[in-house]
Amino acid sequence: MTITERARRAKQSSLLLAAADTGLKNRALRAVADGLRQQADTIIAANAKDLKRAQAENLGAPLLKRLAFDRAKIDGAIAGIESLISLPDPVGSTLSATELDQGLELYKVSCPIGVIGVIFESRPDALVQISCLCLKSGNSVLLKGGSEALHTNRALADSIAAATAENGIPDGWIQLLESRADVGEMLALDQLIDLIIPRGSNEFVQFIMNNSSIPVLGHADGICHVYVDDAADPDMAVQVTVDSKTQYVAVCNAAETLLVHSRIAGRFLPALAAALAAHGVELRGCSRTAAVIPVRPATDDDWKTEYLDAILSIKIVDSLDEAIDHINTYGSGHTDAIITAEAGHARRFMNLVDSGNVFWNCSTRFSDGFRYGLGAEVGISTSKIHARGPVGLEGLLIYKWKLIGQGHIVAEYGATKKFTHRPLKRACPV
Repeated sequence: MTITERARRAKQSSLLLAAADTGLKNRALRAVADGLRQQADTIIAANAKDLKRAQAENLGAPLLKRLAFDRAKIDGAIAGIESLISLPDPVGSTLSATELDQGLELYKVSCPIGVIGVIFESRPDALVQISCLCLKSGNSVLLKGGSEALHTNRALADSIAAATAENGIPDGWIQLLESRADVGEMLALDQLIDLIIPRGSNEFVQFIMNNSSIPVLGHADGICHVYVDDAADPDMAVQVTVDSKTQYVAVCNAAETLLVHSRIAGRFLPALAAALAAHGVELRGCSRTAAVIPVRPATDDDWKTEYLDAILSIKIVDSLDEAIDHINTYGSGHTDAIITAEAGHARRFMNLVDSGNVFWNCSTRFSDGFRYGLGAEVGISTSKIHARGPVGLEGLLIYKWKLIGQGHIVAEYGATKKFTHRPLKRACPV
């Protein structure tokens, strides 16, 4: 079957899936969770093949960590599905209601986008999250995973497709693409695919944007910052920085650069260096940092690098505004945090840092759809149109206008008959 034929099937399925009721979708999601639990051994065996190949090709520790899909990750994926089931159905919500005239009522109602094309990296758990979010939000999905996760993705997609087909979801709503050539073909299908979500490097995302007329939603690099203010509690700052960097280094919401106010650097940095050494983190720093703790010299490239590894670049700054300027210059608009006891400093930071997620006194690792209660995420958007930050169910919805009348015609309105435009407080009846 060609990519065009697959996309056409997905389009036809999306029209039916858009009208699926909440009970049907939740039953299908429950079946997906049960299927993952029952087929765990098969999925883990498939993943072992991918890991063996990746190790033979020396693809590196960060990729291997993302690629691994063990029983703990299967349990995590199931927990995410169960959380998704518990969320209200986002489809069919009345966003606004207006009486245009007596008996003529206008409703703005949420609805699925349609067909979502997602191109993602080596994390097999992303396939589960993305497909289940699309199902709950009534969208069909074309999934293109990395070739390094070929066997795992096949096992997962087959399990999900079988579970949903057995529970009344239109066949063809989920399609797995496998070759690089499939991506190029997919990007040309602007009549069948409604949204592309790429997850990869900045260069890759730019390539997608430049080679398709389909709307693109996503983020490129995750260059996240922690700024330790001169009014920070040093112990809290160590705790939050260590978690931001080391809780899971190979993800887009891990901190890559630490900014430290010069007035607290002497007290804070030695304690931080000791804490990070216990996690094997390599430190790179500016010349002022090197005068306080041992570091490798940082270059200008370090400030704009997403390491996805146990490496942290450190820069000492003289003011809050210097930290904000550095983040807005070198950051990727993903997630940035300030550690401070001064509410005014936090307010200024959170208002002026131009990122989708801005935090006060907490780890950058909280930047996640599941942790936000969004029912996992299809990715994190650093754009400013349609959706920003972790993209969960709401980011996979658009809306339609429903106008209900009683034989009203436009020709009646003019000098004598006027619109009332009165807000209504009721849900759309159809």
